[in-house]
Amino acid sequence: MIGDIHQRVTRSSVASLAFFSHSAYVASFEPRDVSHALSDPNWVNAMHEELENFKRNHVWDLVEPPSNYRPIGTKWVFKNKQDEDGMVVRNKARLVAQGFCQKEGIDYEETFAPVARLEAIRILLAFAASKGFKLQQMDVKYAFLNGFIEEEVYVRQPPGFESARFPDRVYKLRKALYGFKQAPRAWYARLKSFLLKAGFVMGSVDKTLFLLSRGGDTLIVQIYVDDIIFGGSSHALVSSFAEQMSREFELSLMGEFQFFLGLQIKQDPEGTFVHQAKYTRDILKKFDMGDSKPMTTSMSTNTTLDVDEDGKAVDQKEFRGMIGSLLYLTTTRPDIQFAVCLCARYQASLRTSHRQAVKRIFRYLKFTPELGLWYFLGSSLSLRGFSDADHAGCRIDRKSTSGTCQLLGTSLVSWSSRKQASVSLSTTEAEYIAAAPSSYG
Repeated sequence: MIGDIHQRVTRSSVASLAFFSHSAYVASFEPRDVSHALSDPNWVNAMHEELENFKRNHVWDLVEPPSNYRPIGTKWVFKNKQDEDGMVVRNKARLVAQGFCQKEGIDYEETFAPVARLEAIRILLAFAASKGFKLQQMDVKYAFLNGFIEEEVYVRQPPGFESARFPDRVYKLRKALYGFKQAPRAWYARLKSFLLKAGFVMGSVDKTLFLLSRGGDTLIVQIYVDDIIFGGSSHALVSSFAEQMSREFELSLMGEFQFFLGLQIKQDPEGTFVHQAKYTRDILKKFDMGDSKPMTTSMSTNTTLDVDEDGKAVDQKEFRGMIGSLLYLTTTRPDIQFAVCLCARYQASLRTSHRQAVKRIFRYLKFTPELGLWYFLGSSLSLRGFSDADHAGCRIDRKSTSGTCQLLGTSLVSWSSRKQASVSLSTTEAEYIAAAPSSYG
């Protein structure tokens, strides 16, 4: 046990100890478990910081354990926070509940909470670029600790921080913990209630989009769990919103929207450029393709993938890791969507030919690491959709492949490449099946 949960350990106090002499720096490693973390002063401070937030947010009360109730366990999770250059900037210790022990109807009821799709983020970027205003970003600290829970739930004391006076007591929760099944829903309900009371209107389709209109000016807020993207036509309106949020929640104002879920965003007066150059270089290094010979296309025009029963089997784990990494890269790289999805069809029966096809995509990425999406200033916001299809392109089941894309003016915001669910009897039928999802009006 490192000490009483109610006794805060500050950087100034631990600095006086020789053992904690380097506490002003962040640790570069991620602990294996709580005992490993307790051996490093930086991680000890990170854990105390987490528990201080519990106290400040009135998350729980230490009480006698109730009869006929088994409290839910807690666990420490350790993660280094990195900047967009991959440098460790903060050691983050998070206390989570072992939500897998929860019982439906006793510990929780409803769990669903909406999350913004990446298409919604691209639409917001295209809209903001078109209107000529810059998006800002904020991060709500310890967001889930703000959500109230309706159920009566008890958890065990944090490992390594049990009370010396009351080691047998448990914590009765007022608010949700990370790891609880209802935690995302509780946080969303709290934030939604705050925004609606502030005069925002929730989107009719996207429940994570909120709009505020004041005197001809518009403010847009997009929620992605605890990350909030916002911007508007009036600087005063944007500043007022940031102040309101700061009074209600503890948060970090991160300034201009530049880095989000591996996406790099550059907002210029002429428009907005979205790319994943850092992520591209990271996966090239991860799969030892950093020194590979660059290729100018992602797939040869005469490549026809098949089951290839006579080919040599390859490592499934590596191949699937490659496919998963490439699929996330398609967030800003529609040019590799077809090739990646085609290779992904053969994960159950991998052969050397399939692995070579995936490596070809990586070699193309070596040639084009900084390609991305450009959203123009003043672009029209008229919605247009396009579709195309081959006929019986799959040599295994003779199903066709659909390709679609949707644009706001000249801004590409959504696209897909997928095998059709049924066998088309003609080229016309395949084209109609492809066009159906792109239809609107």
